[in-house]
Amino acid sequence: MAQPHPSPAQVAARSSVVVPGTQTASAAVAGEAMTGAQSVVRSLEEVGAEVVFGIPGGAILPLYDPLMDSTRLRHILVRHEQGGGHAASGYAHATGRVGVTMATSGPGATNLVTPLADANMDSIPMVAITGQVGAALIGTDAFQEADIVGITMPVTKHSYLVTNPDDIPRTIAEAFHIAATGRPGPVLVDIAKSALQGRTTFSWTNETRLPGYHPVTKPHVKQVREAARLLATARRPVLYVGGGVIRAQAWDGLRTLVDVSGAPVVTTLMARGAVPDTHPQHLGMPGMHGTVPAVAALQKADLIVALGARFDDRVTGQLSSFAPHAAIVHADIDPAEIGKNRTADVPIVGDLREVLAELVPALQAEHERAGLPDLAGWWHQIDEWRKTYPLGFTPTADGLLSPQHVIQRLGQVNGPDTVFVSGVGQHQMWASQFITYEHPRTWINSGGLGTMGYAVPAAMGAKVGRPDATVWAIDGDGCFQMTNQELATCTINDIPIKVAVINNSSLGMVRQWQTLFYEERYSNTDLHTGHGTMRVPDFVKLAEAYDAVGIRVEKASEVDDAIRRANEIDDRPVVVDFTVSRDALVWPMVAAGVSNDEIQYARGISPAWDRED
Repeated sequence: MAQPHPSPAQVAARSSVVVPGTQTASAAVAGEAMTGAQSVVRSLEEVGAEVVFGIPGGAILPLYDPLMDSTRLRHILVRHEQGGGHAASGYAHATGRVGVTMATSGPGATNLVTPLADANMDSIPMVAITGQVGAALIGTDAFQEADIVGITMPVTKHSYLVTNPDDIPRTIAEAFHIAATGRPGPVLVDIAKSALQGRTTFSWTNETRLPGYHPVTKPHVKQVREAARLLATARRPVLYVGGGVIRAQAWDGLRTLVDVSGAPVVTTLMARGAVPDTHPQHLGMPGMHGTVPAVAALQKADLIVALGARFDDRVTGQLSSFAPHAAIVHADIDPAEIGKNRTADVPIVGDLREVLAELVPALQAEHERAGLPDLAGWWHQIDEWRKTYPLGFTPTADGLLSPQHVIQRLGQVNGPDTVFVSGVGQHQMWASQFITYEHPRTWINSGGLGTMGYAVPAAMGAKVGRPDATVWAIDGDGCFQMTNQELATCTINDIPIKVAVINNSSLGMVRQWQTLFYEERYSNTDLHTGHGTMRVPDFVKLAEAYDAVGIRVEKASEVDDAIRRANEIDDRPVVVDFTVSRDALVWPMVAAGVSNDEIQYARGISPAWDRED
């Protein structure tokens, strides 16, 4: 079962940081002389960090020496800084706790830019600690110097440069507080080598003072009541649920709202599992590769209640034609998201747990006052769409495995508590479509940035955070080749993830666009990993080289046995190379930049509805 997301009170308790309205966790610790590096280790212990994913180098080396002496921090030596960043992200996503990664200066730090940008887009709480050249050398183009604070400022929630060892405890405390509160996100702490080597008197305080940083958590009651009134009187309402519900641990309140409102609900790519897929009111995922009922319901709605969603272009399609008849209620912890893409008729700023705690009774009061809304006609229309346009796939023409079948069986053979982590591309969309998600935090992926290479290190981090869960990485042969060196990390550190490589010997999603929009001119998308006589690399041999188990599957009759065999192996990683057809395409599909009204159910097949109503 998914681990709960920490409340602000729990964040305060673990970090000894005062959050307004909470009790302090411990008395101040002060007066011990040590180096700045030792102060970093002590500060990480005080904030409750458990695991650090990192790799040493010259500027951060002073920190790695006292790290050996810590009995409370587990350091996992990764093979690339990008892997460490994605592992911290997967850990945070799977547990709700702040993920931690470390790197050295220059190229070590710049290799973290992609994971930081990824975490920023998907609101993942993460702290990255980087070494920097000595304070006297900053700005001189010293060896392995890079202005990582300047580089990462646009893609982090906040960035620090520490040159005084006395500032280390306060900075670490603030970084964890900022990462975990409000809209979660990544924070960078860049520490000069001179500060790590310098002497200081360690002082840990309960209190963090951040002038100007006061996330609004309690919603305005008038706005909540107006939202309840609209939801109680709408004839075609839709609850549009985004990843903010997962970040806020608001899934219980959401489930109550779904039941009380009687409205259909759609869950975005980042919100899969927030509402069980088997719930009768759940229409699936909206957007570019969403279900026809989910896309159509949003287009035809007269009210959209957006909860922790940001009206991303992959959901809205052509923004000017999105949901043209709908009033918008938009609730989010981040006021910058409200009205950014679509004007909100009722804006609600607040923590979604608190929003839903007030919205549900307000809606019940409206029902008592005015009666239940008549949604029978709306549900009749939705059920017609469900009946006419279910998700499905056709057999492959080349006789190779159907990737949809493989992914569907991964979901069916494994239980509902299995954690699935995907890379980016066709396999990501099929994994979101053909696996049934019943619980939050059982689906982890790179949504906003779409980072290839995310799956293996993120699955590694998820398994570290939830060691009792079965964790499957669903990866493409292109994504897998970007970060598979972290299999070495998994083997050496006893992190037995499973990897399903959906091997179509191609950059699959790029090839799909070439099929549909570039007259089947397949420029530079053939990877030579699985079709014909060439296998470069041979993924089974590659797995074995990492002391993992490698399994190849080329027939449908072998799929289930391979999955079960992988599940039985729990002392090392397993890589299952599924050789699948490269001609399989992801459907439904809304082409980039066109109206959601133009959704295609399959190639050349569009739903028949009145596009002018």
